[in-house]
Amino acid sequence: MHTRHEMAYVDTAPNDAARAPATGWLGRAGLVARGVVYAVVGVLALKLALGDGGKATSQQGALKTIASEPFGKLLLVALAIGLGGYAIWRLLRAAAGHGREDRDSGFDRVAALFSGLAYAALCVTAIAILVGAGGGSGSPKKATGGVLDWTGGPLLVGIAGAVLIGVGLYQAYKGIARKFLETSKTHEMSEGVKHGFTVLGVGGHVARGVVFSLIGYGLIKAAIDYDPNKAVGLDGALRKLAHASYGPLLLGIVAAGFVMFAVYSMADARYRKV
Repeated sequence: MHTRHEMAYVDTAPNDAARAPATGWLGRAGLVARGVVYAVVGVLALKLALGDGGKATSQQGALKTIASEPFGKLLLVALAIGLGGYAIWRLLRAAAGHGREDRDSGFDRVAALFSGLAYAALCVTAIAILVGAGGGSGSPKKATGGVLDWTGGPLLVGIAGAVLIGVGLYQAYKGIARKFLETSKTHEMSEGVKHGFTVLGVGGHVARGVVFSLIGYGLIKAAIDYDPNKAVGLDGALRKLAHASYGPLLLGIVAAGFVMFAVYSMADARYRKV
């Protein structure tokens, strides 16, 4: 049984951690790390669209690409720290509902929870690559195939697909309606910086919305057809764009949007309300 003093400690611990200056710096470092990962994905996809080599890859694939470059392991260590910091920051925001400079709605807290878990998994992938464990080989097709065999599995896969489409539509809305500006310190920006920041944020969020929606659509198709081969990850969604009508153009636009999101993330590391 907790004493009153112990209960007060339990209640305030997440709040104190969320307000700590170090937590804010973890979030900012994480935004830079997120930007680097999206930059690699976007540049590789853009090169593919332009017929200049390149490939459609996922965030995990981007980390492996980074690791294979000169000084890549050193950069991957920094990225693992940044991604881990971002995950901690997001999970603390989910728990406390606020930071030092901003408060979150219930929807924001749920989004922070899932974002924190996703980036924690990406941090684990970076560490696995560093220690030579390969970073995980589980593909969306394999994972979906496993779930489809469960009782009620197709329903679960379909729900996951619908949720991802919802996330994609929200990302597009967040970009078009410029909702992302609400979490940034726009009062500290000059007019030119604010304009550039807005353009990057709109393009980046819409591009993420398109890809998330494609991944969700693939999951719904897998559930309806009971075919895990219909499930795709980020790399598969980019390949679908490449093979569509006007594929190189569509892929180029989305890839450019990913690069825009990368630059936006790095700028957001400076201006984000934490």
